[in-house]
Amino acid sequence: MAFDGIVNKAIAFELQELKGAKVDKVSEPDKNTIYLGFYFRGSHYILNCCINPQNYRVNLTTHTNPSPMQAPTFCMLLRKHLLGLRLKNVITQDLERVIFLDFEGLDDIDDIICKRLVIELMGKHSNIILLDEDKVIIDSLRHTKNADDGYRNIIPHYKYVFPDSSKKSFLELNNFEDFKNSLCDCTISIENFSKIMSTQFNGISKSFIDFLLNYLDIKNIDDISMKNIFDYITLLINNVNTSLVSFTEVKNPLTSKKDYFLINEESIAPFALNFFIDDFYYNKESSQNIKNTKDTLYRLLLQTLKKYKQRLFNIDEKLSECDDMEKYKVYGELITSNLYKFKNTEKTNEISIENYYDNNNLLTIPLDKKYSISDNAKRFFKKYHKLKNTLVIVGKQKEETINDLNYIESIFYELENCNSEEELFAIFEEMGESKIFQEKLSLKKKEKVKKSKFTNNKRVSFNPIKYTVDDYTILVGRNNKENDYLTLKYANKSDLWFHTKDIHGSHVILRNQNNSIPNDTILLECAKIAASHSKALSSSNVPVDYTFVKYVKKPNGAKPGMVIYTNETTLIVTPEQ
Repeated sequence: MAFDGIVNKAIAFELQELKGAKVDKVSEPDKNTIYLGFYFRGSHYILNCCINPQNYRVNLTTHTNPSPMQAPTFCMLLRKHLLGLRLKNVITQDLERVIFLDFEGLDDIDDIICKRLVIELMGKHSNIILLDEDKVIIDSLRHTKNADDGYRNIIPHYKYVFPDSSKKSFLELNNFEDFKNSLCDCTISIENFSKIMSTQFNGISKSFIDFLLNYLDIKNIDDISMKNIFDYITLLINNVNTSLVSFTEVKNPLTSKKDYFLINEESIAPFALNFFIDDFYYNKESSQNIKNTKDTLYRLLLQTLKKYKQRLFNIDEKLSECDDMEKYKVYGELITSNLYKFKNTEKTNEISIENYYDNNNLLTIPLDKKYSISDNAKRFFKKYHKLKNTLVIVGKQKEETINDLNYIESIFYELENCNSEEELFAIFEEMGESKIFQEKLSLKKKEKVKKSKFTNNKRVSFNPIKYTVDDYTILVGRNNKENDYLTLKYANKSDLWFHTKDIHGSHVILRNQNNSIPNDTILLECAKIAASHSKALSSSNVPVDYTFVKYVKKPNGAKPGMVIYTNETTLIVTPEQ
């Protein structure tokens, strides 16, 4: 929903209902947002003044973010000047995306004082500015200075100047002829009409005109269609200062995403548009935060995956060198057993010896001419023992690296199925505790999402996915840490545990009250659920193992979600899409 001049005017009209409200709280949760708390007729309201370049807006909100322990300078200044004052008026000018909040109150000696808060919503140039009664700037959230002509300096002690615009004002049009004449210099078509309207007139967004063309079923631009558009916009603007404006949901045919626009319909609920805007942008920002954080984590995972795959490649190269280990041992033994045939000081490039390991066939052994024959034998034995030790150490490193790769891939699976900030934080928390990611993962990002609640108490409230089949309860873990908690802490020993065989997926628990194995229908349904919550979702004939929880163990030092199990039975199922 574009926060254009029409929406801005409708928001300001609803805020008129708060005239007389007392400012009882001011906070600054981030560098783009100011919260003004109002007390009015026994109720508390919070006005969100956001100048984020992508999501700028002014609206009443119920979705607040925590504020820092130490209030920023501008927040302290607003508290000094606004706390205790009452909202006198809410003003907009034409269809500009600027709102003036006028405040009035009494000072310590009961003299009337007036302050004005200007909220300019202009993309990257958005700002929040506090003025005194003479329209002089006290301070602003962002300071800007024009070095060329000083026309519009937003810094303390300068006179406030309203932002200038070269666009035309739709409100100054007297009739359709004026509207038509204002576009006479433009070459108009259905393809460029929305762009022309947004560049010619203040406060009218391109997306709103695109919506109107679809809403009014306009296929081409002519006098009749332009008249319909003019009449609709005029009626909508005239109704903005009434309750005869509502909003509707539409679907963008190009992106298949939902969007919302103002329409000429009566709105019954008080502050309907304010709280609608609040929910719309809250959901939008939450989705953006999840997407951005996911993308950051994906990049980190890909970098780490590349690093560990390179490590595995290097390990395999070292292991390939160990393939010749026994050969060097044979060389050493054959030379040692035949030393009596050669002079002790003799040095040569190679010698030929009967190989008693191969029916006494003649074997040519390459030597280093810098050393004697006996020293070459010692060097062969030394190389053999070195490769033997390497085989043991590198073999263990390979096993650990393969486990690490499997764990990284399990995090990929978690991210693909993560849909909420709480789930995202659980993944952050898990990765932050892993040595694999600790060097690169910034733990500060944890502060942006709510903390998940995991304790060792079996009665703790956590949030696995829940299914019910024929009075049986089936629980599915959403991530590795929840998988561990679900299987090792929450589940009873008599419950049944399901997991895809050798495939990354969630732990699935079938609550088993009767301490017996349920019928085949229930088992197959659980197996399908396990397959559906795994990387094999799009496959067919997926093997799923199940066993009692008492046979599921976690090895010492194993990573989250990694368990071993015995006494399993395997079912072959097709996941439910």
